[in-house]
Amino acid sequence: MTTIAMASPTDYEIAEFRAMCSRVGDAVEAAVYGKRHVVDLLLVSLFAGGHVLIEDVPGTGKTTLARSLAAALGGICRRIQFTPDLLPSDVTGTTIYDPAGGDVRFRPGPIFANIVIADEINRAAAKTQSALLEVMEEHTVTADGRAYQVPEPFLVVATQNPVDLDGTYRLPEAQLDRFLIRTALGYPDPQDEVGVLRPGEPAGSVERVPAVTSPDEVMRFSAQLRRVHVAESLLDYVRAIGTVTRSDPRLRLGVSTRGLRSLVRCAQALAAAQGRQYVIPSDLHRLAQPVLEHRLLLTREAQLSGIAPGKVLADALAAVDVPRPSAD
Repeated sequence: MTTIAMASPTDYEIAEFRAMCSRVGDAVEAAVYGKRHVVDLLLVSLFAGGHVLIEDVPGTGKTTLARSLAAALGGICRRIQFTPDLLPSDVTGTTIYDPAGGDVRFRPGPIFANIVIADEINRAAAKTQSALLEVMEEHTVTADGRAYQVPEPFLVVATQNPVDLDGTYRLPEAQLDRFLIRTALGYPDPQDEVGVLRPGEPAGSVERVPAVTSPDEVMRFSAQLRRVHVAESLLDYVRAIGTVTRSDPRLRLGVSTRGLRSLVRCAQALAAAQGRQYVIPSDLHRLAQPVLEHRLLLTREAQLSGIAPGKVLADALAAVDVPRPSAD
């Protein structure tokens, strides 16, 4: 198959993108202390065209982080509190009769925003969770046979509590695979936590986060990042990792082709954020866990043996030789 080579982003474009990422990170840290690495992952997902699932215990700042990122990006932000009685139309919108005009029109739901915070997504019923599938993948909502486009850029930041599982509904594999990245915040480092506790500190004050970019600028950078160079040897390396997971007896489902493609897209964004026009193996290694681990499904025997998906992924990475630098 013939491939068409695209010109890599210029040095100026890469420098401009890196500066923008730095501005966004600094702005978010005005409200969320010590979580720069998670902010970087959210930016990678945004520019790779995917969505993020944050799993952590209550009180670690999941919602504050998402709201702070939305404020820094200068776009429209909506928050949806998922509950057992939430209906699909409460998320996507519904068709209503307008008595004033005498016609039927579509009333958009809160999903029509640049950044959507899906709070405690696993507390909604499966039919409501499934309402997100189309819009997360296609960026459209279909109502009465007509498709409605959501604003661009579009990022869903979903949160769920992994410890309080009473009254929750497990995310199906099809929807879990729609999330480009799964990560956790964790507790702050001692120094950062003291800063959060100190009276008068602006920690958690989202209104203090300035807008340092715009949706139009985000879309422009997203188009440029598709041209970040990925060597053929690295593509073979990514494919080999996926092949190893698919043949691992501890897994009933390995990484899909979509999962591998997601890893490549994320690596392009990470490389540009670090000031490079090309991807290197360490980009792939750094992103393998947040991008691939939640796509691995253990067999029942492996679960009973206490094996973690992260262990299987680490073994797969160790089993494949890292390619050497080449001129392609």
